[in-house]
Amino acid sequence: MNEKNILPQEEVDAQQAYIARLCAENDAYAAETGARRQAFVLTFGCQQNEADSEKLTGMAQAMGYALTRIPEDADLIMVNTCAIREHAEQKALSIIGQYKHLKAKKPELLIGVCGCMVTQEHRKDDIKHRYPYVDFVFGTSSLHRLPQLICQKLDKGKRVFCPEESAYQVAEGLPIHRESSYRAWVSIMYGCNNFCSYCIVPYVRGRERSREMEEIVKEVEGLVANGYRDITLLGQNVNSYGKDSGYPYDFADLLERLDMIEGDFLLRFMTSHPKDASRKLIDVMAASKHIAHQFHLPMQSGSDKILRVMNRHYDTAKYDATVAYMREKIPDVTLTSDIIVGFPGETEEDFADTLAMLEKVRFDMLYSFIYSPRKGTPAAEMEDQVPPAVKSARFERLLAVQNAISLEKNQPLVGKTLRVLCDGVSKTNPALYSGRTEGNKIAFFEGFPADTGTYVDFQVDRADAFALYGQKQSQ
Repeated sequence: MNEKNILPQEEVDAQQAYIARLCAENDAYAAETGARRQAFVLTFGCQQNEADSEKLTGMAQAMGYALTRIPEDADLIMVNTCAIREHAEQKALSIIGQYKHLKAKKPELLIGVCGCMVTQEHRKDDIKHRYPYVDFVFGTSSLHRLPQLICQKLDKGKRVFCPEESAYQVAEGLPIHRESSYRAWVSIMYGCNNFCSYCIVPYVRGRERSREMEEIVKEVEGLVANGYRDITLLGQNVNSYGKDSGYPYDFADLLERLDMIEGDFLLRFMTSHPKDASRKLIDVMAASKHIAHQFHLPMQSGSDKILRVMNRHYDTAKYDATVAYMREKIPDVTLTSDIIVGFPGETEEDFADTLAMLEKVRFDMLYSFIYSPRKGTPAAEMEDQVPPAVKSARFERLLAVQNAISLEKNQPLVGKTLRVLCDGVSKTNPALYSGRTEGNKIAFFEGFPADTGTYVDFQVDRADAFALYGQKQSQ
């Protein structure tokens, strides 16, 4: 085992001491005023950011803060940022700008900005010079230092800009406040070694480092014992789990071990890289009791030329062979993917190759994106950037092809009864309840409050490209 990937216990203990100090101070404040200080966390970005925010809110609670969803009520605000696209950064900066007025009304308000965006030096400088009311800034390597940073700000009164750690390490034992009582994120590894030419992740989240299997098993066992029904294992590239740390096991071994846990639950994972999607992994899925028959396998392009320029380390033949083996071993698998449209140098022929791969592979769902240059990545400096109008037109054509395929894939489900985990009243259609199938397809139906967080039998009456509609069956 490579010890340097694990945060030393003495550092964890030091943060626990800061937590205890702040908890005592906040308890004293609550006893004196009759009101407890409150914390608000705003999250941008991916599921990994959501999981990180659950640790931020967990630490805030341990420090004696109550949680609020209203920033105007908060005494501590933390904005967990994303750097995948320029739009996400600009949106975060806009909202951070609005907090200037809250600080003016409540000077003792603490405002922190963290996450991927501020791991970039130019964004950290933006915060330092353009947002003087932000009290502390810390990147993805310093998440565990939140209690220490708050104490530094309170003790010295100066703004704190936490430098990135020289070595990104896995911090175990941090408190977690989970947003859901039945769906859970479990980070099994952090960072990425792939350096796809369009992606900022290795630069803002560091190199791959994996948690020990025993810690992951313990966490999942605890979740199942507490009634969690749907558990998603997270990593920038989950199926390279273990390779970085010299562990005598890999991702397939981890899944096989987690599948031994008794209980009524589903295991999912994301995101996978096609170059690491092994037959061993697919075999474990096929033989499992708890692993959902769902696989998200980002293809990104159907052109071998573009895949090489993207530095993806596979070609369409390898991708197609992986899919063929998966469908042979797991015939009912739901397969989803990511596609980037308009990557630098993409010709009409390259785009036609992508459409041809969609028709050949026939994904259930597709998450498609118009290429957006990210400062600091090789692709942003490439020549032959595709004009915006061309990218937009190709994007519309891609959607038309995939929507027809998705509808065709969903139509055979009409008349079938599926098991659905209910998420409660739909946010997009408040007249209906919504849930997810094992294949992670969204289902809409009439339900009751007691259905939330439980499995229901759902008969499909109608299907469109994006969702299933039907009736909940009597239990």
